Amino acid sequence: MKLCRFHHQGETGCGRIEGNQIKVYRGELTGAREPSGKTLPLDAVQILFPSVPSKIIGIGRNYAAHAREFGNAPPEEEPMIFLKPPSAAISPGDAIVLPAVSNRVDHEAELGVIIGRSTRNLSEEDDPLGFVLGYTCVNDVSARDLQKKDGQFTRGKGFDTFCPFGPWIETELDPANVMVTGRVNGQVRQQARTSDMIFSVRHLIRFLAGIMTLLPGDLIATGTPAGVGPLVPGDVVEVEVEGVGILRNPVRAQQAKRG
Repeated sequence: MKLCRFHHQGETGCGRIEGNQIKVYRGELTGAREPSGKTLPLDAVQILFPSVPSKIIGIGRNYAAHAREFGNAPPEEEPMIFLKPPSAAISPGDAIVLPAVSNRVDHEAELGVIIGRSTRNLSEEDDPLGFVLGYTCVNDVSARDLQKKDGQFTRGKGFDTFCPFGPWIETELDPANVMVTGRVNGQVRQQARTSDMIFSVRHLIRFLAGIMTLLPGDLIATGTPAGVGPLVPGDVVEVEVEGVGILRNPVRAQQAKRG
Protein backbone atom coordinates (compact mmCIF):
# COMPACT_ATOMS: atom_id res chain seq x y z
CA MET A 1 0.00 0.00 0.00
CA LYS A 2 1.32 3.42 -1.00
CA LEU A 3 0.58 6.25 1.44
CA CYS A 4 1.16 9.88 0.51
CA ARG A 5 0.83 13.47 1.63
CA PHE A 6 -0.34 16.03 -0.88
CA HIS A 7 -1.30 19.65 -1.46
CA HIS A 8 -4.60 20.37 -3.21
CA GLN A 9 -6.47 23.64 -3.58
CA GLY A 10 -4.65 25.32 -0.74
CA GLU A 11 -4.93 22.44 1.72
CA THR A 12 -2.63 19.64 2.81
CA GLY A 13 -4.03 16.12 3.04
CA CYS A 14 -3.04 12.48 3.04
CA GLY A 15 -4.31 9.30 1.50
CA ARG A 16 -3.73 5.97 -0.17
CA ILE A 17 -2.69 5.75 -3.82
CA GLU A 18 -4.67 3.31 -5.96
CA GLY A 19 -3.75 3.44 -9.62
CA ASN A 20 -4.08 7.03 -10.78
CA GLN A 21 -6.24 8.09 -7.83
CA ILE A 22 -5.80 9.01 -4.18
CA LYS A 23 -8.28 7.70 -1.63
CA VAL A 24 -8.25 10.57 0.85
CA TYR A 25 -7.99 9.97 4.62
CA ARG A 26 -9.14 11.98 7.57
CA GLY A 27 -6.35 12.35 10.14
CA GLU A 28 -2.62 11.81 9.73
CA LEU A 29 -0.57 9.03 8.15
CA THR A 30 1.46 8.61 11.34
CA GLY A 31 -1.54 8.85 13.66
CA ALA A 32 -5.22 8.02 13.69
CA ARG A 33 -6.67 7.97 10.18
CA GLU A 34 -9.80 6.75 8.43
CA PRO A 35 -11.19 6.89 4.89
CA SER A 36 -13.01 10.12 4.15
CA GLY A 37 -14.88 8.73 1.16
CA LYS A 38 -13.29 11.39 -1.06
CA THR A 39 -11.18 10.54 -4.12
CA LEU A 40 -8.78 12.82 -6.02
CA PRO A 41 -6.98 12.29 -9.35
CA LEU A 42 -3.28 11.76 -8.70
CA ASP A 43 -2.34 14.27 -11.40
CA ALA A 44 -4.47 16.97 -9.75
CA VAL A 45 -2.37 17.20 -6.58
CA GLN A 46 1.17 18.18 -5.61
CA ILE A 47 2.85 15.24 -3.90
CA LEU A 48 4.70 16.27 -0.72
CA PHE A 49 7.42 14.55 1.28
CA PRO A 50 5.43 11.79 2.95
CA SER A 51 6.01 12.40 6.66
CA VAL A 52 6.86 15.34 8.91
CA PRO A 53 9.76 13.98 10.98
CA SER A 54 10.82 15.28 14.37
CA LYS A 55 14.31 14.16 13.31
CA ILE A 56 16.12 12.74 10.31
CA ILE A 57 18.73 10.16 11.27
CA GLY A 58 21.47 9.33 8.79
CA ILE A 59 23.65 6.24 8.77
CA GLY A 60 27.21 6.74 7.57
CA ARG A 61 29.36 4.24 5.69
CA ASN A 62 26.78 1.45 5.81
CA TYR A 63 27.96 0.03 2.48
CA ALA A 64 31.59 -1.10 2.61
CA ALA A 65 32.31 -0.06 -0.98
CA HIS A 66 31.12 3.49 -0.29
CA ALA A 67 33.31 3.72 2.82
CA ARG A 68 36.32 2.58 0.82
CA GLU A 69 35.74 4.97 -2.09
CA PHE A 70 36.73 7.79 0.27
CA GLY A 71 39.52 5.83 1.92
CA ASN A 72 37.57 5.08 5.09
CA ALA A 73 37.37 1.79 6.94
CA PRO A 74 33.84 0.39 7.16
CA PRO A 75 32.43 0.37 10.70
CA GLU A 76 32.62 -3.04 12.31
CA GLU A 77 30.94 -2.96 15.71
CA GLU A 78 28.38 -0.14 15.68
CA PRO A 79 26.62 2.00 13.07
CA MET A 80 27.91 5.51 12.45
CA ILE A 81 25.01 7.91 12.95
CA PHE A 82 24.36 11.61 12.37
CA LEU A 83 21.36 13.95 12.27
CA LYS A 84 19.98 16.11 9.49
CA PRO A 85 17.59 18.93 10.44
CA PRO A 86 13.94 18.49 9.45
CA SER A 87 14.25 21.84 7.66
CA ALA A 88 16.41 20.07 5.04
CA ALA A 89 13.38 18.10 3.78
CA ILE A 90 11.95 18.84 0.36
CA SER A 91 9.31 17.14 -1.77
CA PRO A 92 9.57 15.31 -5.10
CA GLY A 93 10.11 17.83 -7.87
CA ASP A 94 11.48 20.53 -5.57
CA ALA A 95 14.93 21.88 -6.44
CA ILE A 96 18.09 20.89 -4.62
CA VAL A 97 19.90 24.20 -4.13
CA LEU A 98 23.69 24.16 -4.30
CA PRO A 99 25.01 26.56 -1.63
CA ALA A 100 27.54 29.13 -2.80
CA VAL A 101 29.89 28.24 0.06
CA SER A 102 30.45 24.70 -1.24
CA ASN A 103 32.46 23.58 -4.25
CA ARG A 104 31.21 20.00 -4.24
CA VAL A 105 27.71 18.76 -3.45
CA ASP A 106 27.10 15.03 -3.90
CA HIS A 107 24.00 12.91 -4.40
CA GLU A 108 23.48 9.91 -2.10
CA ALA A 109 20.71 7.45 -3.00
CA GLU A 110 19.29 5.62 0.01
CA LEU A 111 16.45 3.49 1.33
CA GLY A 112 14.44 5.49 3.85
CA VAL A 113 12.57 4.04 6.83
CA ILE A 114 9.54 5.88 8.26
CA ILE A 115 8.75 5.11 11.89
CA GLY A 116 5.09 4.40 12.60
CA ARG A 117 4.99 3.89 16.37
CA SER A 118 6.94 5.49 19.19
CA THR A 119 9.73 3.21 20.34
CA ARG A 120 12.51 3.24 22.92
CA ASN A 121 14.72 0.47 24.33
CA LEU A 122 13.34 -2.52 22.44
CA SER A 123 13.30 -5.87 24.20
CA GLU A 124 14.75 -8.99 22.62
CA GLU A 125 11.21 -10.16 21.90
CA ASP A 126 10.30 -6.98 19.99
CA ASP A 127 10.55 -7.08 16.20
CA PRO A 128 11.99 -3.70 15.18
CA LEU A 129 10.14 -3.83 11.86
CA GLY A 130 6.87 -3.84 13.78
CA PHE A 131 7.50 -0.17 14.59
CA VAL A 132 7.88 0.80 10.92
CA LEU A 133 5.11 2.49 8.96
CA GLY A 134 6.85 1.88 5.65
CA TYR A 135 9.70 2.70 3.31
CA THR A 136 10.59 5.51 0.94
CA CYS A 137 13.37 6.93 -1.24
CA VAL A 138 15.90 9.40 0.21
CA ASN A 139 18.62 11.56 -1.28
CA ASP A 140 21.09 12.37 1.51
CA VAL A 141 22.57 15.37 -0.30
CA SER A 142 26.00 16.25 1.10
CA ALA A 143 28.42 19.16 0.71
CA ARG A 144 31.45 16.90 0.60
CA ASP A 145 34.10 19.61 0.87
CA LEU A 146 32.49 21.12 3.96
CA GLN A 147 32.03 17.69 5.52
CA LYS A 148 35.76 17.06 5.09
CA LYS A 149 36.73 20.54 6.27
CA ASP A 150 34.59 20.44 9.42
CA GLY A 151 35.48 16.89 10.42
CA GLN A 152 31.82 16.20 11.26
CA PHE A 153 28.62 16.07 9.27
CA THR A 154 26.23 18.73 10.55
CA ARG A 155 26.95 21.61 8.18
CA GLY A 156 27.75 19.50 5.14
CA LYS A 157 24.46 17.61 5.37
CA GLY A 158 22.26 20.25 6.97
CA PHE A 159 21.56 22.85 4.29
CA ASP A 160 17.98 23.59 3.31
CA THR A 161 16.92 21.27 0.42
CA PHE A 162 19.53 18.64 1.35
CA CYS A 163 17.00 15.89 2.15
CA PRO A 164 14.57 15.15 -0.64
CA PHE A 165 12.43 12.14 0.25
CA GLY A 166 9.36 10.44 -1.13
CA PRO A 167 7.39 10.24 -3.29
CA TRP A 168 5.32 8.10 -0.91
CA ILE A 169 5.55 5.43 1.78
CA GLU A 170 5.34 1.81 0.70
CA THR A 171 3.99 -0.23 3.62
CA GLU A 172 4.37 -3.69 2.04
CA LEU A 173 8.10 -4.13 1.54
CA ASP A 174 10.76 -6.45 2.87
CA PRO A 175 13.77 -4.12 3.24
CA ALA A 176 16.31 -6.93 3.48
CA ASN A 177 17.17 -7.25 -0.22
CA VAL A 178 15.94 -4.51 -2.55
CA MET A 179 17.87 -2.58 -5.19
CA VAL A 180 18.81 1.05 -4.53
CA THR A 181 19.75 3.05 -7.63
CA GLY A 182 20.97 6.61 -8.03
CA ARG A 183 20.84 8.30 -11.44
CA VAL A 184 21.88 11.73 -12.70
CA ASN A 185 20.44 12.86 -16.03
CA GLY A 186 19.33 9.30 -16.68
CA GLN A 187 22.78 7.78 -16.16
CA VAL A 188 23.24 5.23 -13.37
CA ARG A 189 25.85 6.34 -10.85
CA GLN A 190 24.96 4.19 -7.85
CA GLN A 191 23.45 0.74 -7.56
CA ALA A 192 23.49 -1.88 -4.82
CA ARG A 193 21.15 -4.12 -2.92
CA THR A 194 20.21 -3.51 0.70
CA SER A 195 21.55 -6.98 1.46
CA ASP A 196 24.98 -5.35 0.99
CA MET A 197 24.41 -3.05 3.98
CA ILE A 198 26.73 -3.69 6.90
CA PHE A 199 23.91 -3.11 9.41
CA SER A 200 20.39 -4.24 8.47
CA VAL A 201 17.24 -2.17 8.97
CA ARG A 202 16.33 -4.34 11.97
CA HIS A 203 19.74 -3.76 13.52
CA LEU A 204 19.60 -0.02 12.89
CA ILE A 205 16.19 0.46 14.51
CA ARG A 206 17.16 -1.56 17.59
CA PHE A 207 20.44 0.35 17.91
CA LEU A 208 18.85 3.79 17.48
CA ALA A 209 15.98 3.02 19.87
CA GLY A 210 18.58 2.31 22.53
CA ILE A 211 19.87 5.87 22.17
CA MET A 212 16.84 8.06 21.48
CA THR A 213 13.07 7.81 21.33
CA LEU A 214 11.95 7.21 17.76
CA LEU A 215 8.70 9.04 17.09
CA PRO A 216 6.02 8.47 14.46
CA GLY A 217 7.09 10.11 11.22
CA ASP A 218 10.82 10.04 11.99
CA LEU A 219 13.00 9.23 8.99
CA ILE A 220 16.03 6.94 8.98
CA ALA A 221 18.27 7.20 5.91
CA THR A 222 20.01 3.83 5.91
CA GLY A 223 23.24 4.63 4.05
CA THR A 224 24.34 4.99 0.45
CA PRO A 225 26.07 2.68 -2.04
CA ALA A 226 29.33 3.50 -3.76
CA GLY A 227 29.32 5.85 -6.73
CA VAL A 228 28.37 9.14 -5.12
CA GLY A 229 29.36 12.14 -7.18
CA PRO A 230 28.99 15.87 -7.67
CA LEU A 231 25.88 17.66 -8.86
CA VAL A 232 25.84 20.80 -11.02
CA PRO A 233 23.06 23.25 -11.84
CA GLY A 234 20.70 21.84 -14.44
CA ASP A 235 21.12 18.22 -13.35
CA VAL A 236 18.14 16.03 -12.59
CA VAL A 237 18.87 13.45 -9.90
CA GLU A 238 16.78 10.34 -9.27
CA VAL A 239 16.69 7.85 -6.43
CA GLU A 240 14.90 4.59 -7.15
CA VAL A 241 14.17 1.95 -4.54
CA GLU A 242 12.89 -1.34 -5.89
CA GLY A 243 9.31 -1.90 -4.80
CA VAL A 244 8.84 1.73 -3.75
CA GLY A 245 9.22 4.10 -6.70
CA ILE A 246 11.33 6.96 -8.02
CA LEU A 247 12.21 10.24 -6.31
CA ARG A 248 13.18 12.91 -8.83
CA ASN A 249 14.59 16.41 -8.13
CA PRO A 250 16.20 19.09 -10.29
CA VAL A 251 19.34 20.90 -9.19
CA ARG A 252 19.98 24.64 -9.28
CA ALA A 253 22.54 27.10 -7.96
CA GLN A 254 21.87 29.34 -5.01
CA GLN A 255 20.59 32.69 -6.16
CA ALA A 256 22.60 35.75 -5.25
CA LYS A 257 21.07 37.89 -2.53
CA ARG A 258 19.75 41.27 -3.58
CA GLY A 259 20.67 44.28 -1.56
